[in-house]
Amino acid sequence: MEMKKTILTAALTLLAVSAFSQSAAVSYSLPQTVLVFEVEAVRETFAAGPYALYARKYLGIRAEAQDRVSYKVTSVKLTPAVEADQSVRYSFQMSPQGQTIYLQLTSQGLISGPAGSYTPEKGWKYPAGKAEGFSGRGVPSNLSEKTTTLIEEGNRLVQQSVVVEKTTEAKAKEVADKIFEIRDIRYKILVGDTDASYSGEAMKATIDALDKLEADYLKLFTGYSSYDSEKSSFELIPTKGESQMYIAFRLSDEEGLVPADNVSGKPYIVSIGVEEIAPAPNADAKGKAQQVVYYRIPSICNVRLGDGVSTLLQTRVPIYQLGIVAEYPVFKSK
Repeated sequence: MEMKKTILTAALTLLAVSAFSQSAAVSYSLPQTVLVFEVEAVRETFAAGPYALYARKYLGIRAEAQDRVSYKVTSVKLTPAVEADQSVRYSFQMSPQGQTIYLQLTSQGLISGPAGSYTPEKGWKYPAGKAEGFSGRGVPSNLSEKTTTLIEEGNRLVQQSVVVEKTTEAKAKEVADKIFEIRDIRYKILVGDTDASYSGEAMKATIDALDKLEADYLKLFTGYSSYDSEKSSFELIPTKGESQMYIAFRLSDEEGLVPADNVSGKPYIVSIGVEEIAPAPNADAKGKAQQVVYYRIPSICNVRLGDGVSTLLQTRVPIYQLGIVAEYPVFKSK
């Protein structure tokens, strides 16, 4: 940002010097402030476990049974950028006195030449995340073998094996039994109630492995979440008026961060408190002014961003277009 400002000042200086040498009229705009909100949000994609409905029955815990996607704003950064207000343009004939005044006002950012304005980097949307899935988490086999005893003629007993499909509840109970078995093994290792002895690194490695195995089995009931982040920039140009409340951006349940005009999202509101600028005292001008240079005095504003419940950001920012337009007289030399 600092480098862009330096380049802008250098370009304006060269432009002004060129105009001075040719004694040409100089055209300029008054500056305006653009509020650039750089927002970061996180998307949570929750996959419900295939045995969520049986979590309370077999494990005594509650588990979400529906997949869902949710979004949350995690950080907001406000950068005030200054650019030329093309709706307010003036020109004046350059003179030796006007040269000095023009360069001074330009270097202070109070007037703007025809150089380019600050453009923030645009954001990127959430990547298409790869679903982790539940494969490899100890999902039991879908089939089981059932043995049936048949009585044939002559009262001879015959056993017949039949492969049947397990019910979802049967598979949930099988996984729950494995979880309790893992907990029992871990407890026995910790209290030393095993044939093998564990100590030091060996015990830690064994307990860590059992913890991971239990966590994988538990996710079949409790589900799991994956997270992606998104960054995006939104620009807001305040205008003079009675109301200084604006929608900076929105957060949609389907698309995440979206512009203010996308009414499907929850709005994030910017409120601006404008401080009054005291009028300048009257002064007796010595000599008759040949012409005047117009410039803007910014108003220091209290900018607050919130979601209707809590405040995400609050800071003081000078905003040119909410201030006043003043005149700088250029006097005739005696």
